Amino acid sequence: MPDRLETNRRHVHEFHVRFGDIDVLGHVNNCRYLTYLEDARISMFRLDLIREGREPLKGLVVARHEIDYKRPLLFGPDPVRVETWVTEVRAGSFALAYEVRDDERVYARASSVIVAYDLDKAGARRLSEDEIAFLKTYQ
Repeated sequence: MPDRLETNRRHVHEFHVRFGDIDVLGHVNNCRYLTYLEDARISMFRLDLIREGREPLKGLVVARHEIDYKRPLLFGPDPVRVETWVTEVRAGSFALAYEVRDDERVYARASSVIVAYDLDKAGARRLSEDEIAFLKTYQ
């Protein structure tokens, strides 16, 4: 698979394209990709931690998204997945990379910058040691 990037560990979120995701041109609307990325992040930050018996990550705000569309994603019976991994961890933020793909094709590559946010104080905060440790398992 020449399109595939190498990394230690990726979170894999599998889904089916819904008919409502398709635009008038017959492929997934570009805006729907943001929802796919959001679903993958929620799965990673909540389900993976819950499976490990830990508290889900809270108070995270997306500061930036970039998406490179590689080929049209069409409606069909086969599942698609978003593979997510961490590319950078800083004191108060981190960066994620994504591939929206099936077994043979990459439909999009994306990245996000996520900022840690204190919901009670309504401001930026530092990532905890536990959060950093979790994120580094995907680096």
